[in-house]
Order: sequence, then structure tokens, then C-alpha cells
Amino acid sequence: MLIGQVTVLSGVPIGTIRYYESSGLLKSYGRTEGGYRQFSEDVLTRLAFIKRAQNLGLSLEEIRDILNVYDNGKPPCSDIKEKLENKLIQIDSKINELLTLRNELRELLSGWKNLPDKPEDKICPIIQKN
Repeated sequence: MLIGQVTVLSGVPIGTIRYYESSGLLKSYGRTEGGYRQFSEDVLTRLAFIKRAQNLGLSLEEIRDILNVYDNGKPPCSDIKEKLENKLIQIDSKINELLTLRNELRELLSGWKNLPDKPEDKICPIIQKN
């Protein structure tokens, strides 16, 4: 398939396909006499995998690592499981940070008082507690 056909069938823009190829996520199998990239049909499977993995929060570097395992003839599912477990830990940590921030903001807002227009030694006393 030519790169334009891949774009139509996958919904992935040509520029993204080129970037994925230069990043090692995809491999073209040569070029036409006119210089157009040629891809095998499995490129659609790889693109669908890349899109899904990105939607799950994996970085392109993580996806490349997974695809390298796959390309070396090994099943990557255990690698994927480990990466997703790590992603879940990161998400839980971020949620806790956000909940802490939300509580701090609520506390600040609940204690809001009428302040002088321009306090002398502080920009805003509410957020600049001693």
C-alpha cells in the first residue's frame, strides 16, 4: 500500500505516518519509482495498536519498546501489563495530588475575607499566609 492509502484506511495523517516511520514505530518496505513509501497491510494493525496504546496513556517511547519486543518474535503482553500497571500507579498518584490541591483551594476560598484594595506587604494575603 502507498502512504496515501494507509492514511485513508487508518485515518492517520501522512505527516504522522512519516513521523512514526522516522521514530521506528513503522517500517516501510521500500519506495516506488516515484519515491512514494510502500507499506505492507500489517501497517494498519500497527497504527490501530499505536492509537489504542496512546489512548491508554502510553508514550510513543513506551509503544516503540513494546513493538520492538513484538518485532523480535516475542509476545509483548507481559511488557504491556507492566507498563499499564505503572501508568495506573502514576494516575492514582496524580489523582491524590489533585485532591490535595482541590482541598487546599477550597480551604483558601472558604476563608476569603474582604481585604483592603492594596495590602502593603503582600500581593494577596489569602494565598501568602505567614
